[in-house]
Amino acid sequence: MIQKIFSYLIPIKIFKKKSARSKMIEVTWANGELVLDSENTNYSYGSLQRILRYGLRNIGYENIIKMNHVLLLGVAGGSVIKTLVDEIEYKGKITGVEIDPDIIQIANQYFNLDQIKQLEIIIDDAFEFVLKTKDKYDLIIIDVFEDIKMPNFLFESFFSDRVFSLLKNEGVVLFNTMILDEAHNVRNKKYISEINPKLFSSKMLPRIEVHNELIIIEKVA
Repeated sequence: MIQKIFSYLIPIKIFKKKSARSKMIEVTWANGELVLDSENTNYSYGSLQRILRYGLRNIGYENIIKMNHVLLLGVAGGSVIKTLVDEIEYKGKITGVEIDPDIIQIANQYFNLDQIKQLEIIIDDAFEFVLKTKDKYDLIIIDVFEDIKMPNFLFESFFSDRVFSLLKNEGVVLFNTMILDEAHNVRNKKYISEINPKLFSSKMLPRIEVHNELIIIEKVA
């Protein structure tokens, strides 16, 4: 409790571990809440939770609560899962895909992710999982980062077409991206331009928490 109180004055690091996938993972008390960070960016809670919460609000809490199955590609500490369960009071199934088992161990220990009964965690590469899964989803959240880098496959049409094929009618993709330079701006605009407007509606929510841009894609019924 003392650490939590002092964290309003200065961040207090309580855990640090090297991970083969994510390099350095840190758990810190900051402004009265626990956050999960990589070496150079916030991975869960803190600013990231605010970013994805904004995206979920844009989709509409009243729409999400009616959904049956949510897929999360990139779990980290699970802050968006906590938003779904605790704030939206979503009761459906959540499948979380995370490539780094060290992060899930930390998420269970510090953020009680393993206590969410409707959550299934799968340790797998997001690309591989998307190719293998036979399920259809109402909402697919893409939040895949390696520190501040985003894997190139996320923006390739082969991957995005496969993701879109997993959507139910009126299903939605919420894609969190990072914009650090003009090349990233060009990348995102190209990604949007390649979405078939006859099958999907799309919009961009730019410059959230300075460097993040959300892309929302909805399958037209």
